[in-house]
Amino acid sequence: MIPMYERILLPTDGSVGMDRVIDHAGELAAEHDALVHALYVVDTASFTSLPMETSWEGVSDLLREDGQDAINEVETLVGDRAQVEGVVVEGSPSREIIDHAREDDCDLVVMGTHGRGGIDRLLLGSVAERVVRTADVPVLTVRVSDPGTPVEEP
Repeated sequence: MIPMYERILLPTDGSVGMDRVIDHAGELAAEHDALVHALYVVDTASFTSLPMETSWEGVSDLLREDGQDAINEVETLVGDRAQVEGVVVEGSPSREIIDHAREDDCDLVVMGTHGRGGIDRLLLGSVAERVVRTADVPVLTVRVSDPGTPVEEP
C-alpha cells in the first residue's frame, strides 16, 4: 500500500486544547508512516499596537520561547509514534501555514479550529478558514475546545 500522506503539517499555537489536534495528527502520521512538520507562527501583525518604547526584540524573544515550548509539546506527544521536525517563524499565520505546506511539500495540514461562528468569526477572522480556502492540499480541522468546555463527540 502506498501511503496517502508522507508529510503532515501541524500548525500549533500552544494552547491547552491543542492536545486533541496534536494527537489526531500523531495518529495519522503513525498510520501512514509520515513525517510531522510542527509549525508555530509568531503573529507579527497582532503586535503593531505595542507602544513605541516596547522593545520588539524582547517581545519577539518571549514569543519565540513560547513557540519553542509548543514545538517541544508536539515532539513529546507525537515523538513515540512519528518523526517530528519543528520550526518557529514570524509572520501572518495563515500565509505562513500555506507557504510552509507548499515549501515542505506537505500532503495534508492538520490544524485546530475554535469553532467560532457568526459575529465572532466576522470580527476576529479565522486562520483555519483562510487556510482551508487557499491551501493547495487537503486541510483537516479538529475542533479545539476552550478550557473547561467539553467538546461534543459525534
